[in-house]
Amino acid sequence: MSRHDRLSQASVLDSGAVGPAPSLAAPATPIPDAPPKHGRKKIVLGLIALAVLGGAGYEGRQWWTEDRFLVETEDAYVQADIALISSRVQGYVAEVLVKDNDRVRAGDMLVRLDDGDYRIALDTAESRVATAGQTLSRIDAQTQATRAAVQQARAGLDAALAQLRTATANAQRVRSLSESGVAAQARLDEATEALDTATAGIAQAEAAIASAEAQVAVLTAQRAEAEGTRDELELAVEQARRNLDLTVLRAPADGTVANLALEVGDLVQPGARLAALVPQDGLYVEANYKETQMASVQPGATVHVTFDALPGQEFEGTVASTAPATGSVFSLLPPDNATGNFTKVVQRVPVRIELPARALATGQLRAGLSAIVEVDRRTAPEAGTVTTAAVTE
Repeated sequence: MSRHDRLSQASVLDSGAVGPAPSLAAPATPIPDAPPKHGRKKIVLGLIALAVLGGAGYEGRQWWTEDRFLVETEDAYVQADIALISSRVQGYVAEVLVKDNDRVRAGDMLVRLDDGDYRIALDTAESRVATAGQTLSRIDAQTQATRAAVQQARAGLDAALAQLRTATANAQRVRSLSESGVAAQARLDEATEALDTATAGIAQAEAAIASAEAQVAVLTAQRAEAEGTRDELELAVEQARRNLDLTVLRAPADGTVANLALEVGDLVQPGARLAALVPQDGLYVEANYKETQMASVQPGATVHVTFDALPGQEFEGTVASTAPATGSVFSLLPPDNATGNFTKVVQRVPVRIELPARALATGQLRAGLSAIVEVDRRTAPEAGTVTTAAVTE
């Protein structure tokens, strides 16, 4: 074969022409027949059916062993017993020692008010107590002098009694002598006058004793009154000191400061909300269960809690208590069902869930975060025979 013929044959083969192969080409390898398509489809469908049956079996087993005993709700949120910081006294803000999101400990100083007026009030109250003490000292001295006067009056009574005895004996003797004609009438008159004088001295001495004792009683009453006044003034001192202490606002517990709403120079009114303190370890979950689920929610039951903020983590809590009324009862505008267009709405009851220390130790929980709560009916202390009917939200 010539070179030209070989080139022509190669060009025909490269162009994809269909025709009988040249006698010099190698014989073609036979291509095996493809498996039927319907056989492959059966295999795929079988695998899918097997996977579905396996998944259904797993889910069925999970429902039969666990899920049918769980009372679930997604209407649950992290809550905290937030303390509102306010002042009990009026004053201008002199110093703010914290900022939002600062961690504080119980007793730490948060805000200090101008205390000038309260220090003056305390000094005034203390000076009044000192004056009351001096008044008591004066009354005590007067009482002591009056009691000495009583003793003196009693001594005068004793002297008057002695004079009376002497005058009585002298008058009797002179009267006897006068009747015998020995003593003159003038002497009898003098003896009688001395007896009358001694008798009057007795009355005078008794009156002096009564007057001195009455003065002692008056002074004793004045002292009791002064003591009462001093006690009132001492209470005023305690109140003034307490008001002075209240010019310093301190943290009532360990926690985080939030919603701080004051600046230096602001005039603070008593009772005005100044800040909030979120307790460090006082977080819990409030789950709002439907009234149709409450028969299976009992205090003491175990709870499985998951948080949107902590994906992939589950914590085990405990039902602490249930609210004595539905949430609508405590709302700002309770519904009025005594109307012609009444529509029954399933009510929800708040349930308090105590969290374990492990959940609090994460430091990621915040008041207001969402949670999913599942109460295990089998763990309730009051639970009787557990029915097989599932309770779902």
